[in-house]
Amino acid sequence: MILLALLDADAEVHSLDDAAVHGWSLPLVPFVGLTVLLLLYWRGLLAARKTRELELPWWRAGAFTAGCATMWLALASPIDALDDVLLVAHMTQHFILMSIAPPLMILGAPVVPLLRGLPRWLVRGVVGPLMSLRWVHAVSRFVTHPATIWLAMNLSYIIWHIPGMFELTFTSERIHDFEHLCFFITSLGFWWVVLAPWPAEPRWPRWSVIPYLLVADLVNTALSGTLMFSGKVLYPSYAAAERVSSLTPLQDQIAAGGGMWVFNSIVMLIPAFFLTIRMLSPRRYAKKKPVAGKPAQRFVVIPEKGDQPAR
Repeated sequence: MILLALLDADAEVHSLDDAAVHGWSLPLVPFVGLTVLLLLYWRGLLAARKTRELELPWWRAGAFTAGCATMWLALASPIDALDDVLLVAHMTQHFILMSIAPPLMILGAPVVPLLRGLPRWLVRGVVGPLMSLRWVHAVSRFVTHPATIWLAMNLSYIIWHIPGMFELTFTSERIHDFEHLCFFITSLGFWWVVLAPWPAEPRWPRWSVIPYLLVADLVNTALSGTLMFSGKVLYPSYAAAERVSSLTPLQDQIAAGGGMWVFNSIVMLIPAFFLTIRMLSPRRYAKKKPVAGKPAQRFVVIPEKGDQPAR
């Protein structure tokens, strides 16, 4: 009976206390998918660390595992059970799927561990030949271009929050799952550009990540502000939903918009801030071009103000 209750992802809750007790579920597809992903990652990580220990420190494994855990939390905890009756819970779920789980998983530098974790016959017989095809390479270059990724993430974010599209997710669980998939995949690409995990090579200069993040935050601000200051309930399903808290439907919408505004902005502005500081700080090292007849030097120290000149 307990297992059947956990497998029932659509179980109704009638209060916050009820959700805390009965709001846990065991959606099979996410459970199997995340379990397989973690097993492949850890299998590949243990193999790759024999030769790439510096590139794959243990904190990366912790970040990837935490990303999978937070994704599971969004899909199987009371957050998911409340998403049909509380817009705050629904937007919290979106926040985790877009701004928490993806960057954590990317900080795990997953490419090499996942490839090393796959069976060799699969890599040699399927993945390798597939990636060597010219058209696959061309499509991959287009899909992973920073401009394509930025547009995909922000368009997905806006379109799925249009009232008509948002209401559509209440008509079918498959549509709702597809919405989540759109958020998660496009956000993986978005944060990949920002974090550029080893062994990725950035397609754009690192300074371009700052406007990349700031303009995305403007999109988030516009959408969040619309929810907060519209003065009316934009999603009829929440106006008709059973009240499980003291919030009115409009108060629920204002709180959801405020949470989106604050937390998404924090997540985007923190890396923009640190990148700005890094760009503006004096560089201690710079590349030096080789001189004919002399051995090339990879780096030369640039003296800062107050340093003694070299003799």
